[in-house]
Order: sequence, then structure tokens, then C-alpha cells
Amino acid sequence: MVVVKIMAPEASVVRIAVVENLEKTHLGKLGRALEEANAEVELFRPWRDGVLPSGTDDHDGLIVLGGKQGAVDDAAYPYLPRLAHVMRRFGDADKSVLGVCLGAQLLARAYGGANILGSAPEFAWTPLDITAEGAADPLFRGLDARFESFQWHVDTFSLPDKAVRLVSGSAVANQCFRVGRAAYGAQFHFEASVEVVEAWLVEFRDVAERMAPGWLARYPEMVARHAAAADRAGHAIARAFLRTVQPAREAAAAG
Repeated sequence: MVVVKIMAPEASVVRIAVVENLEKTHLGKLGRALEEANAEVELFRPWRDGVLPSGTDDHDGLIVLGGKQGAVDDAAYPYLPRLAHVMRRFGDADKSVLGVCLGAQLLARAYGGANILGSAPEFAWTPLDITAEGAADPLFRGLDARFESFQWHVDTFSLPDKAVRLVSGSAVANQCFRVGRAAYGAQFHFEASVEVVEAWLVEFRDVAERMAPGWLARYPEMVARHAAAADRAGHAIARAFLRTVQPAREAAAAG
């Protein structure tokens, strides 16, 4: 694990555990929002060493990022069941949880949803629709009813029994859900700023071309049409998630 003091410890407002599932991971708009919140971030890289948060007491919130794994690829990545369990422990402890892409699929798994493999390929900036429940949720309050975000996945999930759908899409219905007060799963990569997308297209160029043949050639047109609005929406969502995080001292006082 790596502790990153985004600000000096005395200035820290919240303590966030961030779980990476891939070597080449970029926080993008989430990183900017964490800076703005003066957060203290502890990075976990279980794909390398299997280490995960040991409990919920040391962190005020949990972020689980995407990866190439399937959410039930336990044989190749034996830490995945433990990660799903950790996500549920944080959610059940009323701490803010955010799962992005693979992280959303793991959160669905943690609360009893089914992981549906290989049937939902999406790659591109795509339009998404905020549901009536989403419009009232702190994560999306103030956003336009339709916004755009970057997608890169082939799997999806069914909603857990306790989940509320917040965002839907025409190709994949379950784009974002919430369980409890603030355990969120977002299938789309709202954190993927244009800089992150461009890094991915260098790092995973062959994969991108297989996902969407010809898309790389059209990239200049796509970025000009979609990236700026998607970046604005992604930054707003990232900031909104950090506002749901309750520092331990405040949560204790409220209790």
C-alpha cells in the first residue's frame, strides 16, 4: 500500500482508501476532487500484493477503480471476493463507497447482484440519462438530465435488491446505482478526463482498436464533439461524491 499525503496531515479533511485493479490506472477527475477536498489518500494495489484495507476504522471512504478483470474472475485474481466483502463492510458501516466500472460490478456482487459477463460492450463517449431517483440524489443533483461520459467495458450486472438505479443508458440499463446512504456503483468512467482517455489510447491501443475498429482514426472528431462536456460532468460527479464522505470525527459527533 502507498499513503499519499495530497495535503499536509493537519490539513486533511477526509481519509480515503483507493483500490487500484490495474497497473496503469489514472484518477483523473477523482484525483482533482481529492486534491480539492484536502484528502489523505492511501493506495492499495491488490493485483500486485493482495493487500486490502483491513477494516473500516482507518478510512472515511473507499474508492475502487476499474480494471481488465471480470468481477468474478476469482481464479486469476483471488483477492476479488475479499474486495467485494470490504466494499460491503464500508457500505454497511455507512461510509461512502464508490466503485467505478469493475468497482461497480464488484459492489453489485457484494450486495447480491449478478455479474453478467461479455454481453455489454461499450467503448466511446455515450449519452446517459439520470433517473427520477438520480435527480434527487446528491451525486447528480444539478446535472442536466442527460449527460455524456466515457465507457470502456464488456460486462454488466443486475441491480441488487437494495439498490436504487440512478443513471441508465440505451445500450446498458444499469449505469449507476446506490445502496444505502452513499455506496455508489458507476459503470461509466466519469473520472476519465480527456487526458486519461488519451493515455489509455496509448497504453491500450490494440485493445481499443479491437473494441471499436476505426474509432482511433475518428478520435479527433470524437474528442472535439464530446470531451469538454464529459469532463465538466465528470468533475461535478467526483466533487459530489467527496461531499458525501463524512469525516470520522463528524460522524461520531452526529451519532
